[in-house]
Amino acid sequence: MNVAVGLARLDNDVHLLSQWGGDADGDRIEQHLTSSGVVIVPGTRSTNPTSRAIATIDETGAANYEFHVTWDPQSSATLDGVSHAHTGSISTVITPGANKVAEMIESLASSATVSVDPNARPSLMGDPAEAYERISRIIANADIVKASDEDIAWLTKDTDERDVVEQWLAGGAAIVVVTRGADGVSAYCAAGEVSSPTLATEVADTVGAGDSLMGGLIDGLNRLGLLGAANRDALNDVSLIDLTEVITWASAISAITVSRDGANPPTTAEVRTFLSEHDISTQFADR
Repeated sequence: MNVAVGLARLDNDVHLLSQWGGDADGDRIEQHLTSSGVVIVPGTRSTNPTSRAIATIDETGAANYEFHVTWDPQSSATLDGVSHAHTGSISTVITPGANKVAEMIESLASSATVSVDPNARPSLMGDPAEAYERISRIIANADIVKASDEDIAWLTKDTDERDVVEQWLAGGAAIVVVTRGADGVSAYCAAGEVSSPTLATEVADTVGAGDSLMGGLIDGLNRLGLLGAANRDALNDVSLIDLTEVITWASAISAITVSRDGANPPTTAEVRTFLSEHDISTQFADR
């Protein structure tokens, strides 16, 4: 949901397939999405109670979560016309929905580019090896993989981070992005590696930080015309200059989000204002 809202506020045409109930929480979710311009795929609402994640914020602004989740989406909607598909986290692990997600991604991979954010939630995902096996089914069809250093460490039992990145690239990913909290972001592609520091801002809380950055990555690549199956060769050949611009754009989006309470990603105009105020130049100023 957070990625969908972020992309819609950045002027993208976004459809969300998910699952929530016909209760008051479901009504609030639907209003939040539609007010930002997200189209909800038919079949998303169910008779089950809406799943909940309860976030507790510590003195540094970091969030810890308690989950009450049901995941078994029932939509029978066709996915014709999708140019890019994004998924991740518990939707790729919790059954029976995880199997449906994997099947949808496999069916879309020939006609759309795919991104995935493993976004590990240990309290819900159980055994790391089993969770990684399920997520790897998605990663095998992904063009873009974004993960935090903590995600990689938990899912792969402290396998060397660079070895994991190289495995994902060798498996077919065009771009792998690793976030390191206050230590910034690194992105890897066939042309090499680029990094961006965390952009300075006053932190309200970190809720939605990773999702905002993920949305920014997708948005930036879309602005460069690199998404969609027809553009896969160009995505695989992305230059380090373009990749630097994309992660700078995405980092600015994340910085704005953490400066506000909750997962409240910015609009395109807000991102451009932030970059101007911080004297950061990108080719997205007018795109």
